[in-house]
Amino acid sequence: MSVWSRIGEFVSQTAGNAFSAVVEAVRTRFEGDPETRRQVSFSIAMIALSAKMAKADGVVTPDEIDAFRDIFAIPEAEANNVARLYNLAKRDVSGFISYASQVRQLFPGDRQILEDVLDGLFHIAKADGVIHDKEMAFLDAVADTFGIEVRSYERIKLRHLHPEEGDPYELLEAEPGWDDDTLKRHYRSLVSRNHPDRMMARGVPEEFVAIANERLAAINGAWENIRKERGL
Repeated sequence: MSVWSRIGEFVSQTAGNAFSAVVEAVRTRFEGDPETRRQVSFSIAMIALSAKMAKADGVVTPDEIDAFRDIFAIPEAEANNVARLYNLAKRDVSGFISYASQVRQLFPGDRQILEDVLDGLFHIAKADGVIHDKEMAFLDAVADTFGIEVRSYERIKLRHLHPEEGDPYELLEAEPGWDDDTLKRHYRSLVSRNHPDRMMARGVPEEFVAIANERLAAINGAWENIRKERGL
């Protein structure tokens, strides 16, 4: 059974169609299969929070729909399952902070995959050329609810909003005082950690390669600026 079929099954079978019931179903159903649980959890997190972001902003543009499809190649036969969860999240009277809290509980202690979720939300929000004030307020609040450290979140924003203008050391999570060899090792480690294969091992879908490539481009651009500055 595909990830999308499972999502539709959870939404159909949970009492009252509450998001909390969907989350609990994922937790209990895949207790012995952590890899599938992470894949399903990530997809559910992205669909539900995308819907909440659209509701907060008040409009969904065609560009944002295309950006969502960049992340998820949804088979036509499974489109209704995705729409079912998306519409549940939009209709649910629970606020997006409640949803973000439950998403955090799906990934206990796993900051990296929560940052992956934020990357996906930024990718969708900026698809129409600008992140609107309500979208930014939504993203700020979700990052805070996820428990993302301030510096880490500022780096995510920098990468999406002003990658060519930002401090290259900040983009690389590096310090200007590091020597050349330390910087090179750190840069190579970042490239390895953000390779699409490593991201898929964390539970993100194969289609997330669009965002993996965007992240790598920012890392490589920052490194190129530092390399030129240092004459490496």
